[in-house]
Amino acid sequence: MTTRSPASTPSTAPLLEIVLPVEGMTCATCVNRIERFLNRAEGVTTATVNLASEQAAVTYDPTRIDRAGIVGTIEAAGYDVRPSLDTGGSAASADAELDAADLARAAERRGLLRDGVAATTIGLAMMVVGLWPGGIGLSMEALNLVLLVPATFVQLVLGRRFTARALRGLPHGELTMDTLVALGTWAAFGYSAVIALAPDAVTAAGLPLDTFFETAAIIIGLVLIGRWLEARAKGQAAGAVRALLGMRPATARIVRDGSEAEVPLGEVRVGDLVRVRPGERIAVDGVVVEGQSAVDEAMLTGEPLPVDKAVGDRVTGATLNEHGTLVVRTDRVGADTTLAQIARLVEHAQGSKAPIQRAVDRVVTWFVPAVAVIAALTFLAWMALGPEPRLPLALSSAIGVLIIACPCAMGLATPTALMVAAGKGAEAGILVRDGAAMERAATVTDVVLDKTGTLTRGRPEVTEVIATDGVGAEGAAATEVLRLAAAVEQASEHPLASAVVRRAGAAGIDAESVPVTDFLATPGGGVEGTVDGQSVRVGSARWALGDLEPIAESLARAVEAADGATQTVIWVTTDGQPAGLLVVADRLKDEAGDAVAQLQNAGLEAWLVSGDRAAAAQSVGELVGIPLERVVGDVRPAGKAEAVAALQAQGRRVAMVGDGLNDAPALAQADIGIAIGTGTDVAIEASDLTLLGDDLRAVAIGIGLARATMRTIRQNLVWAFGYNVLLIPVAAGILYPLT
Repeated sequence: MTTRSPASTPSTAPLLEIVLPVEGMTCATCVNRIERFLNRAEGVTTATVNLASEQAAVTYDPTRIDRAGIVGTIEAAGYDVRPSLDTGGSAASADAELDAADLARAAERRGLLRDGVAATTIGLAMMVVGLWPGGIGLSMEALNLVLLVPATFVQLVLGRRFTARALRGLPHGELTMDTLVALGTWAAFGYSAVIALAPDAVTAAGLPLDTFFETAAIIIGLVLIGRWLEARAKGQAAGAVRALLGMRPATARIVRDGSEAEVPLGEVRVGDLVRVRPGERIAVDGVVVEGQSAVDEAMLTGEPLPVDKAVGDRVTGATLNEHGTLVVRTDRVGADTTLAQIARLVEHAQGSKAPIQRAVDRVVTWFVPAVAVIAALTFLAWMALGPEPRLPLALSSAIGVLIIACPCAMGLATPTALMVAAGKGAEAGILVRDGAAMERAATVTDVVLDKTGTLTRGRPEVTEVIATDGVGAEGAAATEVLRLAAAVEQASEHPLASAVVRRAGAAGIDAESVPVTDFLATPGGGVEGTVDGQSVRVGSARWALGDLEPIAESLARAVEAADGATQTVIWVTTDGQPAGLLVVADRLKDEAGDAVAQLQNAGLEAWLVSGDRAAAAQSVGELVGIPLERVVGDVRPAGKAEAVAALQAQGRRVAMVGDGLNDAPALAQADIGIAIGTGTDVAIEASDLTLLGDDLRAVAIGIGLARATMRTIRQNLVWAFGYNVLLIPVAAGILYPLT
């Protein structure tokens, strides 16, 4: 093992991360030992070892250490690294890696159960023989020699794990759960072997010929069965990643040269056309180039309603095509697919540590040595103060202390709960960055919501078209206003222009077919051009109308109704006269009101902080049930972060929910950043929780999941510590004087 040199020069090479499957860990002491060795290795930046997932996540500088060096460091600590495959980024090889890991863990579980049952059975048989009336016709000396044979097999063969791992730690002064089991069983076996092999000397010393062979065997058997139960629980907790990847179809139907061929999923390449029939799961990430259907995306987003898909829409691998045939052009394969990325995020979250776990690990580091000291003091106390014969009582009490102690439960209390929570979150369409985020989310008191794209759909829509007299024929006036506006707006890239063009398309108007000349865009004002010989302006009232008076009374009333709400008015003029107006609105999401109500029912205070004008923000706040005093408008991106900081300064724990680039500073400032999965990559990168869909009700679900997880962790720790605090004194014999 190499150690970090104080004189080493920091490298400018990008850091890499590797996750290695570690064998041989039994308790938090093992975790701390491996982390200590790795963090001292030159080139390693950070190392986190997870007992529940049996993995070590290592961030390192590839110019100073490589995979072989990291593996060597773990082996120097006394543990093994399970061989892994080179995934190569393909789905097939990623599956092979998971299959190999599953097979290795399954073989380990079978070995634990087999040896545990065998040791327990042999121990119980020895107990029955020892208690049999008349000693099955043998003298005590002869019976002990008979029992020595199966006891030796159990100690040296079935209990070899404990001895080997305990010996590995001795050169480094490490004491683990294996050390406690080895000390206890070898003390019982060794004392009994001396009695069996030298009965005369034992009798001369005034000691009885009673042995502890069955005790050592049963202890080994029960601990092995306990390890099997732990391994089984860890396997079930880690099943979320396998369940996610298991949703992918094994094959894809590729369309080439007019014919179809079904190939393994690992052979699909970017650019391939894949046909998906009704009722099939979509095999790849890509864009629909032919057909239309409804796709069930519940496995990703948790949203039960299917989503309509047509040409140009994106689809995600493993989602379910309900009806209609689709042809999808593949643009992501293997490790780049959405599902593979989600699986990696879930695996990372499952392998991470919450701050509470690090505190527990520090306690457990001292726990095993403390138990060894208590066992030694117990032995000495009974040898000095116990009744005759003192040695058997002192030895049995010391063995009881060594065996009854259980740091395994403490080590697994937190990571197992986090693994289950990360898996459950993924099933509900909620991705958690790490255990620390889960712990912080459980303490949230206030939730700050953005408006556009979070409470609203983030896509402006033309909700109303109003025309003045004298434009077009009766009944067609509004259509003519829409046609003129769309003709000019179709050359603009403004979001409101897109809304106008979409509304025209829905009305059957082909804006691109209407010739426009003299097009001009005025920033902050609008657009203008010549259509059918008319000068058409589309934009704000100040820019389009100027000082033109009077405005038609019906339009004035419409403006008054729209201006205070969540709407924007776009004026249309022809040859300097008002032709009509378009009312554009960013509609509220259907579930926005329910989402805010759920947050408030959970005891959380909801805030609305928006960059939109104050009147619009207050209107949205009123619609979703956020009190006026908790609505802030006209806020710049930096102002959102300042608003979050102001709440934190009052001692509040704040979660920020957003979806846009301008939300990233506030997401990073908040105690918990929650990004809408349909938002920008920058927002998602700055967040701690990511909602795969855009249903805001998942915010309350995510915070509720975090609270339940931390409650479970605390309960686990109370039971784990309580068990040891109560039973170690009992094992030491505190009840002996009373009974």
